[in-house]
Amino acid sequence: MDSDRPSDTDAPLEQPLAQSRRFTKRITGRKLLLIGAGALIVSVGAAMAWPTATRRTPIVSSTERFDGPALIVVERGDFDMVIPVSGELSALRQVEVRNLLEGRAVITDIVAEGKRVAKGEVLVRFASEETADRNKDLQDKLKTAQTEAVSAEQALAIKRNEKASEMDKARLQVQLAELALEGWRSGDQVSKRQQLATALEAATIDAQRLQKRFAESETLVAKGFISRDEFERDRIAMIQADAKKKQSELDIDVYEKFQRPQDEAKRKSDLDQATAELSRTEQRKDSEIVKATSDLESAQFRAKTAQERLEQGQRQIENTTIRSPTDGLVVYASSLESGGWGRGGGESSPPTAGTEVKPNELIMIIPDTSQMVASLKVSEALSGRIKPDQEVTVFSDANPNVPVVGTVLNVSVLAESGGWRDPNRRDYKVRVLLDDSHGLDLKPSMRCKASILLGRAEDVLSIPVQAVFREGIASYVYVPDGKGFSQRQVRLGRSSELQVEVVEGLGEGDEVLLREPAAEEIMVRLPPEVVNPKEEQPARQRGARLPTTGETPTSPAPPASTAQPSSGS
Repeated sequence: MDSDRPSDTDAPLEQPLAQSRRFTKRITGRKLLLIGAGALIVSVGAAMAWPTATRRTPIVSSTERFDGPALIVVERGDFDMVIPVSGELSALRQVEVRNLLEGRAVITDIVAEGKRVAKGEVLVRFASEETADRNKDLQDKLKTAQTEAVSAEQALAIKRNEKASEMDKARLQVQLAELALEGWRSGDQVSKRQQLATALEAATIDAQRLQKRFAESETLVAKGFISRDEFERDRIAMIQADAKKKQSELDIDVYEKFQRPQDEAKRKSDLDQATAELSRTEQRKDSEIVKATSDLESAQFRAKTAQERLEQGQRQIENTTIRSPTDGLVVYASSLESGGWGRGGGESSPPTAGTEVKPNELIMIIPDTSQMVASLKVSEALSGRIKPDQEVTVFSDANPNVPVVGTVLNVSVLAESGGWRDPNRRDYKVRVLLDDSHGLDLKPSMRCKASILLGRAEDVLSIPVQAVFREGIASYVYVPDGKGFSQRQVRLGRSSELQVEVVEGLGEGDEVLLREPAAEEIMVRLPPEVVNPKEEQPARQRGARLPTTGETPTSPAPPASTAQPSSGS
């Protein structure tokens, strides 16, 4: 609904007020009571474009005192403070239906627009052959990826087994080297030292024995008991025994200085090499396992991706048939674009069989018409008086005689501009939840009118708004005074579109005039200091419409002849 669209309530509000004034000028006597009441009913009905849903206590009655003028008697009673507004209907909840296919999407069947559908009912069918073929390719890719993942898993298991085997071999070599070193230290080294010590001891004893024998041989040869040849043999044996002793001592010295360190270093080196090989084997196998693990993870990721794509492909097949997610009314997106919902713009044709749609393109919406909302526009001056949970009576243009009761949900935070026709105008959107609209066949975008109940003034003195006039800062009425009328200042309180509370200036039973008298009929005017105490009196405003409840009584108001509804379109 365009904000600059003229309100449907403007003309109907002025017409009954004008009719009421014409009636009161021409009709006298007791007929005025019936016609005045009828004019009041017509005024309320035309201003709001619907019959009121609440009962009202009569607050005025007509009487005849002068020939021609229409007077009313001020009485105490009740009246409702309402704001007549207009707007359009919308659904509280609605679901968008979009094309979720990633590839080419051609409609083969679509539900008719305007049909009421149930949850789960088929809305749109697309051609599925291309999607099915794509899904078969995805299945093949998934099988290939799963095979690669299994192979990578087996390769990883083999690498882990190889590592265990190679590590066992390397640990065995370390153990053998340790045993060889320990065996040499505890066995070969000790044995060799004992062997060399034994040889030295034997050579020493033999050398000493032969030395003694040679000494005896010298004595015997000198005495002639043995031959010179035997003497030389004993001498040679002594020399050989002494040489053997020296050789044994040399063997021990060579072993301790050279052979033993060499044997120990060789066995330590074997142990170090075995230990290093164990570490190299572990690092090499760990590297192979890491690579195999990475290959497995990559294969598993490819398999998972292929699985997800296949599942997405399955969903794409499911998306070739769109079912309604909720109960509601079918509205094509082309209807939204054509301006039917106030969105303005395009000239898209409605979708039919053979229409190709883009990915994620909006096809239709499904408003849930079981709960409807009236979007009403209220003037900026009145927006602060509207609160959540206030009672509202709504009449759709499609069912102008059937009231629907609702409650205010919220008031928009920001105002909307009046458009190029009235750029200074600011309206606030009021959302009203309709309590029960079943059986009325309400649809989104229907125009409607509403009456927002702000409160009820009970047991107060009140008069019609057309009886109040304003000049400067003073509000006043005309009361009978002899053969004419006098201006009487009044202080006003709460008000509605038709009635206003009188706080001071009138009493119960007083009479006031419903029109502005002619100049010759005015007997007494308000003093200038009352009308405008600080400045020169401005031109008198006639037929002023009073401010609604919450405004100060002294604030300016437009003439009654140009009175407008308190809300825009």
